[in-house]
Amino acid sequence: MPPSGRMTRRSALAGAASMLAGMGMSGMGSNGMKMPMPGFAPGRTTVDPRVNGFDPTTILRDFDWGKTRRLASGRVLREWQIVAYDKEIEVVPGVRLAAWTYNGRVPGPTLRCREGETLRIRFVNAGSHPHTLHFHGIHRAEMDGVGGIGRGLIGVGEDFTYEFDAEPFGLHLYHCHAEPLAEHIQKGLYGMFIVDPRRGRPDADELVMVQNAFDSNFDGDNNIYAANTVAFHFLYHPIQVRRDELVRIYLLNIVELDPINSFHVHGNFFNRFPTGTRLEPTEYTDVIIQGQAQRDILELRFPYTGQYMFHAHKTEFAELGWMGMFEVV
Repeated sequence: MPPSGRMTRRSALAGAASMLAGMGMSGMGSNGMKMPMPGFAPGRTTVDPRVNGFDPTTILRDFDWGKTRRLASGRVLREWQIVAYDKEIEVVPGVRLAAWTYNGRVPGPTLRCREGETLRIRFVNAGSHPHTLHFHGIHRAEMDGVGGIGRGLIGVGEDFTYEFDAEPFGLHLYHCHAEPLAEHIQKGLYGMFIVDPRRGRPDADELVMVQNAFDSNFDGDNNIYAANTVAFHFLYHPIQVRRDELVRIYLLNIVELDPINSFHVHGNFFNRFPTGTRLEPTEYTDVIIQGQAQRDILELRFPYTGQYMFHAHKTEFAELGWMGMFEVV
């Protein structure tokens, strides 16, 4: 770290540049494989989930189905409550940020429902700034969560209930749409929103990966990258999957300040379903590029056991935290 104590993108990258070359220098994986240490987190591996109150590994398979009841019309009503509030989080050992959160976590809860249901989300703003909930999907203008339209911004201490039908099916997202928009997203106000097709999808081991990044010194340039918020988490805590079992990855890019992100898996290929709004894949590949808010459903099977790396194929992002391992058993 430079003498000033500020972690710049250049200094973080310089410290991490030796990481891949340093395989075997320190740290042991669950199968005895030696693992590298992040250059800007010497002597420690990853953030203790108790520090943040959420665990990136738990987020992988944590789907919030809300509460349901059947209306007189016969339609299912699905309901949630989301509270925005300020919270300090640690994104790499020793680096804490003043985040804005939905329900105390970054990303917010993964909301899941079925096509055609009526959705009702009570939003409470317990934070320090006006916020909103903006859902990607099809809905009326007054439910769009944009300042000056409908209820608009929800002030501190206020609440509002958003209601709309679940359409179209696919992989979507929600985020705050208050100005300045980049700041509200950069500080953590976003989450994944899944609408299952009426007939569902084939059974699979389903995984949520929200690609995000952080500008820890507020210089307008990200210097920490991750999936599910904590840099390098899945490098030191590999994602266990079973050989030959269908794995379905819900992949969302919500990185602010960078124009693109990417995802690459080693030793395998996957079927790609852009936005998840069609049931037929459009591509069979091992790497994809995503702009901000772009999302894909990826499906694959691992034919061999062992450890397989996954990471951003923007190498700089990988060396600054966006890499992990699948452990196939």
